[in-house]
Amino acid sequence: IAFFLNFGFSIAEFIFGSIFNSYAILSDAVHDSGDSLSNGGAWVLEKLASREPDMKFTDGYGRFSLLGSLITGLVLVMGSVMMIIRSVPRLINPEPVNYQGMCWLAVIAIAINAYAWYLMSRGATKNERMLSLHMLEDVLGWIAVLIVAFVLRFKDWFILDPILSIAIALFLLYKTLPELFNSLKIFMNIVPENLDLPHLEEAILAIDHVHQLSNRHFHSIDGQD
Repeated sequence: IAFFLNFGFSIAEFIFGSIFNSYAILSDAVHDSGDSLSNGGAWVLEKLASREPDMKFTDGYGRFSLLGSLITGLVLVMGSVMMIIRSVPRLINPEPVNYQGMCWLAVIAIAINAYAWYLMSRGATKNERMLSLHMLEDVLGWIAVLIVAFVLRFKDWFILDPILSIAIALFLLYKTLPELFNSLKIFMNIVPENLDLPHLEEAILAIDHVHQLSNRHFHSIDGQD
């Protein structure tokens, strides 16, 4: 559901962003189109992750969910950087925008993205958490668009449009990069942070007839265990 909502609305953003001459909307359209592709991929990967271990993947398919988180995070980072690069020229030469169209589109966008965020927020995997994060960012971004559209109704401060675009991108980078690096560390088999390794080794060695512990490996499959 979240995928189809995001994909359909990204197409609408391209159309109405061009009509309203809003670079904030067009930048978000680029962002949302990339998000919808990552959502679709994450949807497939999440289905694979629920499979039971077999002769091909003896540890199970949980890593597919983690892979979805990495892909989504990379798409969000690249989309944010693109938003910043393409918005800078508008800071130098602001152009008029259709604030009434922005206002109505923002109201619709808030409702759609809030529902998608609600759906994804119920998940527990790294993949679902990353998707929930960008849905929440979309809601906050469109609330900001609504505020800017209201201000433009009374003031010709068209520079607010590219400023908003850059602000959304910076906020997204701030929220996404820590999650991306955390998922990457798990993917590289880092020892879970909540695991007291020395204490665990002592507990194992305290078991009767256990004299030595060697070639130990401790990692999480998908960040949940």
